[in-house]
Amino acid sequence: MADNHQLCTFFLEDRFFGVDVEKVQEVIRYQVVTPVPLAPPVVRGLINLRGQIVTAIDLRRLLQVGDPQDDHRPINIVVQTRQGTFSLLVDRIGDVLEVDQSCFERPPDTLEGIARELIQGTYKLQGRLLLTINIDKLFNLALLNRYRATAKNTG
Repeated sequence: MADNHQLCTFFLEDRFFGVDVEKVQEVIRYQVVTPVPLAPPVVRGLINLRGQIVTAIDLRRLLQVGDPQDDHRPINIVVQTRQGTFSLLVDRIGDVLEVDQSCFERPPDTLEGIARELIQGTYKLQGRLLLTINIDKLFNLALLNRYRATAKNTG
């Protein structure tokens, strides 16, 4: 049992991701987001979570998945990090999965850009690949600012 690890899973389009369940505070429906002027494009804005102001990060933009094709509203995965409380905006939530640490593999060499730094590894599951995200790296200001510079150069 000590070799198992629990992940809160979610989807961005058909891509399957997971974060350490111990970092997840709660999962909530779409919340109204207040934009933040001059913030990096991945910072969608701020949400009010029962009086607590939480920064909402658009994982689609950060991982360069692209904008959704419909008006589907994102789900918030509220996470606790060393840097504070944040919300990850995702397309839809999956299950909490218990994975065997012996099945953990390094990230694929085909990952590019920011994803190469954020994806800490993979688990091969039946019929799909689960990519795990390192939450502590995600909320690194230098990384978000580097994304801003990359977005300006490509846009």
